[in-house]
Amino acid sequence: MAPGLVENVADRTVDQKTDGVASKDKTQAAYKDAFAQSAKSTNYEAELKGSAKHPPAAYPHYLPYWDDVTYPPLEPFEAVEHGKDADPSFPNLLANANVTDVTANIGAEVKGVQLSKLNKAGKDELALFVAQKKVVAFRDQDFADLPIQEALDFAQYYGPSHVHQASGAPKGFPRVHLVHRSADDTTAHDFFQERTNSITWHTDVSFEMQPPGTTFLYLLDGPIAGGDTLFGNMAEAYNRLSPEFQKRLHGLKAVHSGHEQAISAKARNSVVRREPVSNVHPIVRTHPATGEKALYVNPQFTRRIVGYKKEESDHLLKFLYDHIALSADLQARMKWEKGTVIVWDNRVTAHTAILDWQDGQRRHLARLTPQAERPYETEWHE
Repeated sequence: MAPGLVENVADRTVDQKTDGVASKDKTQAAYKDAFAQSAKSTNYEAELKGSAKHPPAAYPHYLPYWDDVTYPPLEPFEAVEHGKDADPSFPNLLANANVTDVTANIGAEVKGVQLSKLNKAGKDELALFVAQKKVVAFRDQDFADLPIQEALDFAQYYGPSHVHQASGAPKGFPRVHLVHRSADDTTAHDFFQERTNSITWHTDVSFEMQPPGTTFLYLLDGPIAGGDTLFGNMAEAYNRLSPEFQKRLHGLKAVHSGHEQAISAKARNSVVRREPVSNVHPIVRTHPATGEKALYVNPQFTRRIVGYKKEESDHLLKFLYDHIALSADLQARMKWEKGTVIVWDNRVTAHTAILDWQDGQRRHLARLTPQAERPYETEWHE
């Protein structure tokens, strides 16, 4: 029988004894895993007690743990978009704030606001302000020092907090997603033996039926330099396209898959907390508060365009991925410092972490990820 003409990199089986082949299969698969960690790669001795080169973790109660607890499928819910209720002059959010734009197209830095102290009106304004700016770095925040449940309660004003299918979490708080690389961890060297860069443009867990909207990430420990996060304005990326091309994209839908992420987790002996899912979303989605249209595809989780043949789908998606990656004039590189909370809107942005800090330095952040509405598109108008 002739060999089949269907190839799925993620489904390949590898003889684990052939280490070189197995290593390449893990690092060069369709899903690019530059930052994934597991219990095996977490040096709890160095994190809790410190090492010869590094002090203990500043927030040990935020260290990631992996258990065997599994969770049922996520339940649909009726999302509330608080940005619709906001005063666009932002009297509660920005009354005493110092706001500096990071670029002309995306991003802002804000000082003089304590997010955890915002009233309801201020929280509504935060949703609209972030949707307009796309990503905002709030400095001098107390999120890291709050009891974890208080930080979660704040985020859950914007929607139920997502339980990540494969990440480690603080003990007792599965709804907190952790980004963590231990002190003395030098696996970045191994990664770059098989990859030329660590860039992984994506919108968070876009494979869920109701992916995130307003999202919070705050620093616990960071390297001396590097480890920034790069954000792209997907609404402006859509606006840059010709009217005819925009028209062609409208009505198209794409499959977003979490299966490859789950397979990658199993390959590194990590956990999969829920059965992985795939969902179909429009390639162009509309923001419920601003009415902006934005591209909603990403190379980490988008797999194919519904109704297109493979070569057709691959060709169009590659153009969109290149457009996103090459549009440096639509991007902002957000720098981390102690006390920083970066807030972004996953519906109108894409982002990538950058693995560029000195190998062996700790990088530890916590993400609060409220889910939002199911992506939808509105009619196209010239």
